[in-house]
Amino acid sequence: MGLLKGTLSFSLYRLEGSLPTQADDFIARQLKAFAFRNISLTSEEKAIGWTSIENVLDTDFEGAKYIWGDYLMLALRVDRKTVPPSLLKIRLLEAEQDFLAETGQKRIYREQRDDLRERVHLELFSKSQPIPAFYEFCWSLSQKTLLLCSLSEKVIDDFQDFFKQTFSLSVYPYTPWDPLWLDEELSSKLALAEKENMPDAAATSGLPAVDRTSLGREFLTWLWFKSEERNGVISLPGTGDIELLLVRRLVLESGDGEYAETVVCQGMHSDLKEGKEALRQGKKIKEARIRLDKDEGTWEFTLKADRFSFQSLKLPVMTDKLDDQEDRDGAILERIYLVETATKTMTQLFRLFLEIRLSPNWLSTEAPRIKNWLQQQ
Repeated sequence: MGLLKGTLSFSLYRLEGSLPTQADDFIARQLKAFAFRNISLTSEEKAIGWTSIENVLDTDFEGAKYIWGDYLMLALRVDRKTVPPSLLKIRLLEAEQDFLAETGQKRIYREQRDDLRERVHLELFSKSQPIPAFYEFCWSLSQKTLLLCSLSEKVIDDFQDFFKQTFSLSVYPYTPWDPLWLDEELSSKLALAEKENMPDAAATSGLPAVDRTSLGREFLTWLWFKSEERNGVISLPGTGDIELLLVRRLVLESGDGEYAETVVCQGMHSDLKEGKEALRQGKKIKEARIRLDKDEGTWEFTLKADRFSFQSLKLPVMTDKLDDQEDRDGAILERIYLVETATKTMTQLFRLFLEIRLSPNWLSTEAPRIKNWLQQQ
């Protein structure tokens, strides 16, 4: 499941910097230098390295296909050695029992128990086999964009660090409200709107106050409103009409940490009434299942608001050519094109939302309309 077949769950990134001249040679050299190496017989807890996306056992990259047109696609393999806590506990009890029998002591002191624990852990660790995991990623060399097929914070950290080690380039998580990725005009407006949100700020810009950390959740609320405004039809500047519906599942949340309250609404589009009630109570949409219809194709995915990441993306039905070697390259590129269509469309929708959100018309026009929509059953 992933870039080559099935549904996808992934996070988005932007690249800072450029590859050196003779990029193909540089990439080939670095991949070999940072290819995966096994740790089965070592005391290391973790091994990390690149493998072929088509054959995860191929770490030589001799004649391996890892570039399709403008795209570089690989798998990041991460092997971890762990000792199950329950196994450590039982082996430690056995070791303590043997120790008392051998020494004749009636009890074990703290230092002795710590020493036993360390020895038992080391013995178990040396015999344990690493557990492999594979995370595919796709890098558009010209657009300097990447997607990683993982939503795990731990994996994301590993990926960013190892990517920089390999290519001497930094990658940063992509969220469309980050000033790093906005044009100068919107970035300036967002900065002014954020100042309006400060407790002692004097309202001078005329812009509605904005909390950047909640923009993704505000976007999903606005998107739900827009989808019902014209029975699912949304006009996207430069693209035309698309159809978008929130379907089957919404997750709403209020508060933070241990005080967070979560409401999960499930059902078809017309059955999400409890979602509106949760919004009226002040909760915000954390994630939503979305169906997108565009250019005779249908995509379905869950958009996670806080990181603008995609979960369980189903692509439009396409002719399955991945098993036909002659058409395989074209099929892979078509598949990546369909993934990018979904991400770019959602980014365009967010930009439309942000332009409205950062305009004086938000408070006078759009916000009241959303409020009236929320009161409807």
